[in-house]
Amino acid sequence: MSSIIFSILSIYIFIVMGYLAKKSFKEQIDDKTITLLNVYFLQVFLTFWGLLLHPVDITLLYAPAIYLVIVIIALIFSALFAHRLFQHKKEYSIAMVAAIIGNTGNLGIPLNIAIFGEASIPYTTVVNLVNVFVVYTIGVYYYSRGSFDVATSLKNIIKLPILWAAILAIFLSVNGYKPSGVILNTLMMGAYASMTMQLFLFGIYLYGTKIKEINKTLILWIISFKFILLPLLAFLVLYNIKLDSMIKGIIFIELLMPLAVANVNLASLYDCRPKVVTALVLISSVLFLAIIFAGVKVLVYL
Repeated sequence: MSSIIFSILSIYIFIVMGYLAKKSFKEQIDDKTITLLNVYFLQVFLTFWGLLLHPVDITLLYAPAIYLVIVIIALIFSALFAHRLFQHKKEYSIAMVAAIIGNTGNLGIPLNIAIFGEASIPYTTVVNLVNVFVVYTIGVYYYSRGSFDVATSLKNIIKLPILWAAILAIFLSVNGYKPSGVILNTLMMGAYASMTMQLFLFGIYLYGTKIKEINKTLILWIISFKFILLPLLAFLVLYNIKLDSMIKGIIFIELLMPLAVANVNLASLYDCRPKVVTALVLISSVLFLAIIFAGVKVLVYL
């Protein structure tokens, strides 16, 4: 259990640093500039590094396929009720998509290694790959819809270089491309810079965020969806299919991950109440510290 706690807490150092930086320098730190640099440049390195580090094996795609099916079912469920609860366009966008964009990479991969060992790496890699596409297609669309019309939101999806970088990286990996050590080191530098900048940005938006001013219905919806409805749906699907128990456990844990900082990136990029999204990410991250231990106990029933 100590390894699980360490895996969770180790990433919070940079969040605190971002918060202190914003508190110290105020308007001298431009939040939008950091977002643009990260999303349009550094995350391209992160995408290539993440997808080329371990070869993508087509035979492993059963696990992410199940993950994607659960996410789509959850999205349909959300569509049936969110529009009745949230009349404000930006709140509706957040309600639709925030809970399904979990931290499957920075937190999910090391956490699964702590629980299942290194045998989990190929499966967590391909599940995170699917989540990348969820973030930069469904995520981009809904966060963009908070400020733009349908046509513009669809255009915003294809304008992001990360999506095309992911497609190219998958193509190279499936066709057996193995980057040299020099190329991997270069990609790794950009990848770690991107991950660090994401956490910094989260800390920056935390400064001045007031949870008490956020719509309580939105908080209740996101947290209930993330930690009750989504895990319950995942359990029902996984319980009724024949699959190796470790793979079931990996899928369940990945779906249990708290809201990803990528939510903040997209909310900031498309001006969809980034401080509200930041607060929701914070709340889910704090609650996750207790919920993960209950989640681990559920694994024995899958």
